[in-house]
Amino acid sequence: MKKNPLISILKTFSPRERRAFKKWVLSPIHNQREDSVKLTDYLFAQNHLLDEKFLEKKRIFSKIFPKENFNDAKMRQTIHFLRKTVDDFLIYNELKENEIRSKLALASVFRKKKLPKSYLKAIKSASELQEKAIIKDEHFLRNEYLIQRERYIYFEKQKRNVELNLQEMSDALDATYFADKLRQSCLMLSHQKVYKVEYHPALIEEILAHIEKEDYFKIPAIAIYYHTYKALTTPEDRRYFDQLKNNIFQMGHFFTQLEIRDIYLMALNYCIGKMNAGDMSFRQEAFDLYKKGMESKILIQNNTLSPWTFINIIFNSLQLKEFEWAYEFINKYQSYLPADQRENFTHYGFARYHFERAEHDEAMQWLVQTDFSDSLLNLNAKMLLLKIYYEKGETDALESLLEATRTYLHRKKIVGYHRSVYNNQLRLLRKLARVNPFSRKERDKLRMEIEECTPLLEKKWLLEQLSKLG
Repeated sequence: MKKNPLISILKTFSPRERRAFKKWVLSPIHNQREDSVKLTDYLFAQNHLLDEKFLEKKRIFSKIFPKENFNDAKMRQTIHFLRKTVDDFLIYNELKENEIRSKLALASVFRKKKLPKSYLKAIKSASELQEKAIIKDEHFLRNEYLIQRERYIYFEKQKRNVELNLQEMSDALDATYFADKLRQSCLMLSHQKVYKVEYHPALIEEILAHIEKEDYFKIPAIAIYYHTYKALTTPEDRRYFDQLKNNIFQMGHFFTQLEIRDIYLMALNYCIGKMNAGDMSFRQEAFDLYKKGMESKILIQNNTLSPWTFINIIFNSLQLKEFEWAYEFINKYQSYLPADQRENFTHYGFARYHFERAEHDEAMQWLVQTDFSDSLLNLNAKMLLLKIYYEKGETDALESLLEATRTYLHRKKIVGYHRSVYNNQLRLLRKLARVNPFSRKERDKLRMEIEECTPLLEKKWLLEQLSKLG
């Protein structure tokens, strides 16, 4: 029974949810089966949900039906009815948490029962909650449409000449659709860039044109996704990114933390794309987003910071020579990293910090302490060590590690984009190590190749090293 979906669901219940569900299952309105009560008590007792020996069917059956021989069909029936009771409990809680939807459901009931005073009170209550709402995302817009729709249904049935809210209902539906369509289109763009699939969102150009014509930019859920979409599809025009960044800082509080985090990540990916293409002015833009995202803890989810976000923030700040900020960041936020990855990513962060300060020996000491079981972290460490060998003039060690890293990259299953980045860095570093420092022609040819190469994260470093040759 340990693999039964019922067990998986009950394991997620907080202590508060467990107490509430026990009351729910005891209520004859929601449950009239004694075996469901007994199964609930058994599963919630001590650590029964966590210890496999307590989840054996025969063992559970003997506790629920102590005077009967094991009957698998009866056991499955008991599980089935408890699962149904659990589902009803979860549905109720989900509806109850959304006060506006709850009030609308109540208004709908009163409308159907032809209780106008109660209906008007319920719909007014829903409208007041809508006006006071702090979060103004797509769900907010959808609630506005549902309120307008409920009002229309009620007044359309009245046997008197009243002005119907058809325009308000239409406007609310348009706003809901535009916001949702833009959000989905942005997600599709982000997904297809990583996984190399093609999506074709219908009517998007018509929607963009209509938004521009009718000026929907006062609606946060439309403004922020409009500029996200335009930035992602026309990266050469930075006006859209500039407005997106402004929208994030000015309108971010209108979204749930989970959603604004996704928006931050899309903006940051735009910055990374521009930097990979050679526009290093976006380092500062990314730093501003990272700094704001950490101060507000938007980039921290469930009290956890993504290890790669951690590394990207360190790298970005160091490139801007924000050494003190980077050092404080590592010390302050390493505790938010997943426990099983904390030490390795923290060590790499300190190694990177010391390297950027030209403290090669200290950087190597941190790298030696690190277990690079993560393939991408391993590659980053190898790339850092390659740069250290080059700057220290250790030619034999550099050539050996270049070949070992090339083999490692060929052997590992690395996503296409990352593979291109590392291949480009290895290829150009090898050329840098072998270029004739006395040949201006060779140096100029390599400089042009580095400048035109994309994607390439270490373009600035490679050009700096090349310039030192003459």
